[in-house]
Amino acid sequence: MPEELRSSARRAAASAPVVRHGRLKRRSAWRTLAKVAASVVAITAVSGVSIAAYAAWDLADTVQPTVSLGNEDVLEGVPDVGAMEGGLNMLIVGSDSRQGQGEAFGDPDEETAVLNDVTMLLHISEDHSNASVVSFPRDMLVDVPECADPENPDEQLSSLSGVKINSVLSHGGLGCVVKTVEDELGIPILFAGSVQFLGVAGLSEAVGGVEVCVAEPIEDEYTGTFLDAGTHTLSGMAALQFLRTRHGVGDGSDLARISNQQVFLSSLARTLQSNGTLGDPVKLYSIAKAALANMQLSESLMNPTRMISIAKALKDTDLNKIAFIQYPTAYVEGGGAVAPTSSAEYIRTALTNDLPVTFDAAAQQAAFASAGDPNAIAPAAEAPVEEAPVEEAPVDPAAPAPVPTAEALPGDITGQTAAETRCSAGRTLGEQ
Repeated sequence: MPEELRSSARRAAASAPVVRHGRLKRRSAWRTLAKVAASVVAITAVSGVSIAAYAAWDLADTVQPTVSLGNEDVLEGVPDVGAMEGGLNMLIVGSDSRQGQGEAFGDPDEETAVLNDVTMLLHISEDHSNASVVSFPRDMLVDVPECADPENPDEQLSSLSGVKINSVLSHGGLGCVVKTVEDELGIPILFAGSVQFLGVAGLSEAVGGVEVCVAEPIEDEYTGTFLDAGTHTLSGMAALQFLRTRHGVGDGSDLARISNQQVFLSSLARTLQSNGTLGDPVKLYSIAKAALANMQLSESLMNPTRMISIAKALKDTDLNKIAFIQYPTAYVEGGGAVAPTSSAEYIRTALTNDLPVTFDAAAQQAAFASAGDPNAIAPAAEAPVEEAPVEEAPVDPAAPAPVPTAEALPGDITGQTAAETRCSAGRTLGEQ
């Protein structure tokens, strides 16, 4: 085992963070009303007076307190965030907090924590030709920089070394998770949002459900997920539990859960493009309303023009160029945590240079990976076409090296494109 991984494990045991329940600073009533008014103006421009009249009444009771990332000033004077230089980066966090979620997920006073068990980065290229969604395992060890205290933004929380990434939300709030991922990837993240259980259910309903493929039956008593092999359209609580299931898929690990989530998200991307949602102002409003009601968003996302710009940026992106990537990690000595491998540098390079990625076929052979669609029809082999030999031009040693057009990922980085219909690798109770 490499010495740096052993050191990370020892640091993790010695520096576990104290769980903090940060309070979000509520913005003034005037500021909230100003955002609602701006939303109404934007909706009027794209949808007409009737929808705007409804929005004025509806959004006033929808807007949630926002979170400052401390970098919103960078966006001043940027006319179209959907075409930002170097691409757009947004962090999405799924919190396992039970607060305000009723008793469907356990006693909110006894079983709650504030852990970011889902941490995903969305990158949209500057020219909208490609996008990447990078998922980070919840048990990945990271170094956490100094962060503003959510309870007192004028004070800084101490940095941490070698802690699990899913503990960062409780340590320093959403802004601290953003800074941690920024340091890990070496890119700026100007947008972020955090969602709880019921929010995921509400968002899946807003898009009308998502069809998923199941290769082998899924049986998970922990989440109450029982699905036969085949295709299923999931929304609401059924969609949420499908995304939460770990024991019912692959090898039962969090890595298998990420692969399962990629099956869902790739299908969601296909759904959004095929039914015209990303170009339909009414449907976009429905999704925006669900997001505003169920998510805590960064201040940078509370500008409706920006939200519409981001949605439109994905409208025409080639599904083959939308990649869902699992950040490469390996178990540290003794297990219980994972640490990034050297292959993570390929992902950092792709994001920094705004490049699409291509997957190695070997990546689909991992024990936790999703399965191929058994009903997929293999493309027919084309007859070879004889071509006349082409005389190659001599290479000029003084000429600059060609600019890469894609980043080829090594075989230990798993994932899929949105164009691929892959299936959840189910796991029955007898295998658990």
